[in-house]
Amino acid sequence: MVGSISISGVSKHFVNPTGERITALDNVSLDIPAGSFVSLIGPSGCGKSTLLRLISGLIPMDDGSLMLDGTPIKAPGADRGFMFQEHTLFPWLSIYDNIAFGLRARGIYKQEKDHVDEFIEMVGLKGFEHSYPHQLSGGMCQRASLARALVGKPKVLLLDEPLGALDAFTRMNMQDEILRIWKETGMTAIMVTHDVDEAVYLSDKVVVMTPRPGRITGTLDIKLARPRARSSEDFLHYRAEILRQLHYGGTIKEPNYYI
Repeated sequence: MVGSISISGVSKHFVNPTGERITALDNVSLDIPAGSFVSLIGPSGCGKSTLLRLISGLIPMDDGSLMLDGTPIKAPGADRGFMFQEHTLFPWLSIYDNIAFGLRARGIYKQEKDHVDEFIEMVGLKGFEHSYPHQLSGGMCQRASLARALVGKPKVLLLDEPLGALDAFTRMNMQDEILRIWKETGMTAIMVTHDVDEAVYLSDKVVVMTPRPGRITGTLDIKLARPRARSSEDFLHYRAEILRQLHYGGTIKEPNYYI
């Protein structure tokens, strides 16, 4: 398994209902090594999700070059798994059938069906295979979505704010699950997030993006051993640097009054 991504001079434009041309991404370039974990962070509307969808092949770019292992990305493919913010499970299918859906759609279920049980166990849903989405918690549904994205053994896992709707404790548990599976599979992971702590906790590299038109304003290599202590001095240093690049750093001033 490889999974290196090369993004060179990529731009994407949309036309809104009034006919105005909107530049979502402008001349974006980035190299993502195989097996790395990269987070895209920035304010809403900076093109993070658009870039993820370009990598997935769900939408076409207007300018530039986008390659996966040296091959141009022109359409969706089984070599890229996508996990959305909402779980998007089919409510009429069991958890097992939701996870197996992609394999059946590709006509490879018979050859690959052992992977369904493998990933059900890997994400901690053993015993819930025959349950339906409405019978499970939000965190469990996201685990099922993760298994569905992974069951085809993609080279690249694309994560579009998949934990944003979860409570804080479930979110931290899911972060650890994603990290564990990423290490076990060796795939490349690219995550869109608004959460600075999440980006530092998960990533090898954090990519900071500007408001529209979306551009990369900086990258930061996170050189911390895993598991990472969220309250350590080094962790907080990286957190502060990302906030500074996002122009939310601020300064602490002495008060000009006393009580």
